[in-house]
Amino acid sequence: MLPPKKGHVRPGCSLPHEVRCAAESRWQKRSKRDCIHEQQILFLLKKHFIAVLAIAGLFLAIGCSKESSTVSKPEEQRQTLMIGLVPEQSLFKQARRYEPIAEYLSMRLDMDIHLAVMPTYEQVLTNIAQRKLDGAFLGSLSYILCRQQCGIEVLARPEDLDGHSTYYGVVIVRRDSNIHSVKEVRGKRFAFVDKYTTAGYLLPLAYFKKWQVDYRTYLKEYYFAGTHEDVIYDVIDRKADIGAVKSSVLNRLADEDPRVKNNLIVLSRTIDVPENSLAVRRDLPQQIKEQLKLELLRMHDDPEGRLVLKSFKARRFVETTDRDFRSVYLFARELGVDLSGKHAPSSP
Repeated sequence: MLPPKKGHVRPGCSLPHEVRCAAESRWQKRSKRDCIHEQQILFLLKKHFIAVLAIAGLFLAIGCSKESSTVSKPEEQRQTLMIGLVPEQSLFKQARRYEPIAEYLSMRLDMDIHLAVMPTYEQVLTNIAQRKLDGAFLGSLSYILCRQQCGIEVLARPEDLDGHSTYYGVVIVRRDSNIHSVKEVRGKRFAFVDKYTTAGYLLPLAYFKKWQVDYRTYLKEYYFAGTHEDVIYDVIDRKADIGAVKSSVLNRLADEDPRVKNNLIVLSRTIDVPENSLAVRRDLPQQIKEQLKLELLRMHDDPEGRLVLKSFKARRFVETTDRDFRSVYLFARELGVDLSGKHAPSSP
């Protein structure tokens, strides 16, 4: 068996008195040093813990203060606005397209902005006149009619991803229709959109007037489909031989449905006119009109606003005034359209 190493004691062995006393002395000295050291550590931990609590409390107070400053108004105190939409496409699609805009403005303005998609263009104008709507996104002819009859004020309109804030009307036919000019239109079926639309009504009037044709006797049949989308698919499905729609709806559907791009061609087009613009009742409080306009015009500067614009397929909103519709006024008057009457625009 090896002898025990110096300073090492095997289990079960008793310590000599001198060794035990020396060990106790060293233990007492170490214990005192450790106690002092432990007390210092506890003091520092306590000090830092108190500081951490103070900082946490400060951040909590700031957070609560910030949260309380952005709390929405109670429901009974929130302003409610009703904004109408014209039926460019199916009511469901039209509502789905504009809903993100309404939700964004509701959040930014701390208001309740509701959308109402009307089944006809005329009903939008009627509801504004009867003060059931506070405003609407209106096409160019709908706007000038409502401006003349109801006294509305235009605020802004969208600019598309290519930088255009205008559209134009187009006369469309099937690619395999063998219709290439007004001569081949004789005896055909024509689909208008609505008497309150530029592209779906004024364009074909101008088209037939240019060729000195009375469409009421020249065509076999004509009818109003109600929406631009319906006209497009009526022509594709051969329910109509020829139709008139707005370019922006045609282009949007062409991106979504290959049949639109592959089966249709453009026979004629109009001048450029302002894209659907937000116009509101003139008697709406000035502060609300200014807030609406401001939030629309600066949407593209806000990250969340840019996401909404992207879903809307727009780059930004641009300021719009009645002067931007000068060409539409002239176009309508040249065609003899009554803008001030209470009835639908009459054909020349």
